[in-house]
Amino acid sequence: MLEVSLFPESASSFSGEVDLLFFAWTGISIFFSLLITGLILYFFVRFKSPYKGATGTPEHASWPLEVTWSVIPLLIALAMFAWGTKVFFRIARPPADAVEYFVTAKQWMWKIQHPTGNREINALHVPVGVPIKLTMTSEDVIHSFFVPAFRTKMDVLPGRYTSLWFTATKPGKFHLFCAEYCGSEHSLMGGWVYAMEPAEYEGWLAGRGPAQRPAESGQKLFAELACDTCHRGDQSQRGPGLEGLFGREVQLASGRTVIADETYLRESIVSPGTKMVAGYAPLMPTYQGQLNEEQLNQLVAYIKSLTTTTADTQDHPPTEPESEP
Repeated sequence: MLEVSLFPESASSFSGEVDLLFFAWTGISIFFSLLITGLILYFFVRFKSPYKGATGTPEHASWPLEVTWSVIPLLIALAMFAWGTKVFFRIARPPADAVEYFVTAKQWMWKIQHPTGNREINALHVPVGVPIKLTMTSEDVIHSFFVPAFRTKMDVLPGRYTSLWFTATKPGKFHLFCAEYCGSEHSLMGGWVYAMEPAEYEGWLAGRGPAQRPAESGQKLFAELACDTCHRGDQSQRGPGLEGLFGREVQLASGRTVIADETYLRESIVSPGTKMVAGYAPLMPTYQGQLNEEQLNQLVAYIKSLTTTTADTQDHPPTEPESEP
């Protein structure tokens, strides 16, 4: 028997809030549309003159009526704005304990790496009840990661990172779509999100075999590229120290300060001259075109893992600075 559903299944921790907001706005819109249409038809019939060419009597404004029909819609709009803002911030701010996955979009597939290092294409397995954060970027054009059952969607952009998060509330198989036209085979760029009970998810991971975590792959790549010759974390280093850098403020040569987030770290690797760190000369080469997006994800993951701060080389650069991150 064919089952037809007007709305997709609700399967995330905030999907109910999104649906409630949607139905509230829909109900308000329908109510006022019917009210206004009904009043127009009523006045059209009630005050239609039986005499051809008759002229109506002059009308006088009623200030209480004018204020009423201006203030009531204003209050409704402000209340709905406040409600929508609350839901937006709930969706836009992942919890601190969210588990991070990396997503790389490419015409026409989704490449996903788990925090354990396991990889998938056009599929994402996650445990139920665990907050999941997706850090996403694109290798080519703009894509958009959309899971209707979770009521979450975010554009995936080339050259920068975007993120979204969700917590699956029940096991199941849920459609994943690209919601931004990205080329001739855009309609084929889809996949599935598999929400599994935690024990089942651990069993699935174990069955995939051992894998190298993104930070571990990044550490190996960091050494292969000889990045540690400049960012070694001691007084003889030629570039700023990276320990504890992620999430901190960075003082730039221009006098501005920026937060060292994922986008800043990526930009400092592929275009190091864009945001020069104060006290360091532009000696670092660019890796634009030399590293793919998955390798950049690994390097960013490794730098983020360096949470133990040693000497504060950001604030106290060496006497003869020679490089920048």
